Amino acid sequence: MKFGVIYPQNELGHDPYVIRDYVQAVEALGYSHLTAYEHVLGANPDRPGGWQGPYTYEDEFIEPFVLFSYLAALTSRLEFVTGILILPQRQTALVAKQAACLDVLSGGRFRLGIGLGWNKVEYVVLNGEFHRRGRIIEEQIDLLRKLWSQPLVNYQGTWHNIPDAGINPLPLKRSIPLWMGGHAEPVLKRAARLADGWLPGYKSVEDALPALDKLDQYLEQSGRKRSGRFKDGDFGTEVRLPYGGGNLDVWKKLVDGWQEVGATHLSFNPLNAGLNSPEDHIRSVRLFAEMVEIR
Repeated sequence: MKFGVIYPQNELGHDPYVIRDYVQAVEALGYSHLTAYEHVLGANPDRPGGWQGPYTYEDEFIEPFVLFSYLAALTSRLEFVTGILILPQRQTALVAKQAACLDVLSGGRFRLGIGLGWNKVEYVVLNGEFHRRGRIIEEQIDLLRKLWSQPLVNYQGTWHNIPDAGINPLPLKRSIPLWMGGHAEPVLKRAARLADGWLPGYKSVEDALPALDKLDQYLEQSGRKRSGRFKDGDFGTEVRLPYGGGNLDVWKKLVDGWQEVGATHLSFNPLNAGLNSPEDHIRSVRLFAEMVEIR
């Protein structure tokens, strides 16, 4: 299992030196990857009609392509993961270009996690089609892989038309790992057919078991297997371990449980744990690294 960290996006602030120190500490501790959430806009909860969601306009999110480009120059080994990029509200060709450039400039240290999102306000402002986002993302995945692997693309889809054009540079390996987030059954079916891995947000192994069983069934229907559970599999699973109360026994039990069900990656999540300073955040990732003996 590879261990990573959820970047404390809306708690660390935007001082570039604080961000540098935190991420370099994460890399020095031996973590394999850094996963960042994203939101382009946050809504006002007092807006007409109200608002319900885990984040508002008061929560700070640095755009992940910008954040990772900055961090790529400050690190040498750490992999960067979007967890998740809300793909249907973004222009596909632009995402292909941004991802390819980040892949090149980081030396291939980028994994693109994508999903449908839940924030209707963002979709409205970004001219996205919220109610068709499931169908749109399938076409986007197909087009992304073509743009990453071919210097020139001719493509005519329902939402995209590329008349003999391409991006430059292409990714280093003509491909970027593409993982999917989400828990709904259509998402599991889609991930099993189209993605390289799954990014669930379950807090416990027990909660995830029904979805993992369904995922295994859908993977089998597609002639595939999960990597962690089956050594010859081609599909990864990255789970999250919440800081919670900072109890090491609870952490160890969760790590053991996720390993038992075949998770390939685990990201330690320090968000919403009452960590009030960058120093507190660094101490938390150091404590977890020592507990799991990453080095």
